[in-house]
Amino acid sequence: MKIMNKILLAVFLVTAAAATGNAQKKNAKIDVAEALKGYFKPVTTPYATPDEKGFIRRWMMLEPISKPNSTNRVFTDTYTRENLSVEYFPGQYTVIPKDGDKVKVTMEYQPPVNLTSNRPTAPQGQQPKFVKATLTWHALDSDHFFVKLFRFATGLDKDRYGVIFWTVTVINCEEDIENVRLAVGSNKAARWWVNGEELLLLAGDRHMGVDSAVSDRITLHKGKNILRGVTMNGPGMSEFCARFIDDTGKPVRNFTITCN
Repeated sequence: MKIMNKILLAVFLVTAAAATGNAQKKNAKIDVAEALKGYFKPVTTPYATPDEKGFIRRWMMLEPISKPNSTNRVFTDTYTRENLSVEYFPGQYTVIPKDGDKVKVTMEYQPPVNLTSNRPTAPQGQQPKFVKATLTWHALDSDHFFVKLFRFATGLDKDRYGVIFWTVTVINCEEDIENVRLAVGSNKAARWWVNGEELLLLAGDRHMGVDSAVSDRITLHKGKNILRGVTMNGPGMSEFCARFIDDTGKPVRNFTITCN
């Protein structure tokens, strides 16, 4: 009898722990949904499709990495490529993360931003101080055709200025789609890849315009194609929009979008 009671107690504790864990995950989802309301929704469906103008709204988004730039004027081609080539976390050019995955990064320490000036403070005349942090990936659908990185950061109460954002999504094709171009608009500097091939480098203190940067022709292959982008911002807003277009500028829409 005592043995049976111990077994029943053990089963009860395991079940209770599982229920508590599930409840915590559910509450975390609710918290994220509330924090990002009006700009993003947590992913709840197996796949998405491009919107009527071809824009991709489903993304895996990593919480921002601190990179304190007090001005956007530094975003030359050389500076952008150099600083967006730094390996902040293992597998950053290859990983296909899942919702809730965490990565450990080493990044520059950023003092609290004076929100009245909206300007990060970069160390002056001294070597930058580096800190370790754990950041989380979030599976999100954007409420708008553009992805509001600034609102993603502020909603989750993360650094919003002087930051780097990594984003990934998966384009699923039933057959090869030839002669398409990646078209991106970006508020501030960015780099973009498809299936590991860099297609676009967007430098300069720029503002987002639809299709402001367009790649050479590529083929989206049958099966999974990995679209990966990284955006760097100093002060001000940060956002992007991305889609595939054909040679006439019409949106390509005959694919589905998943997180992994």
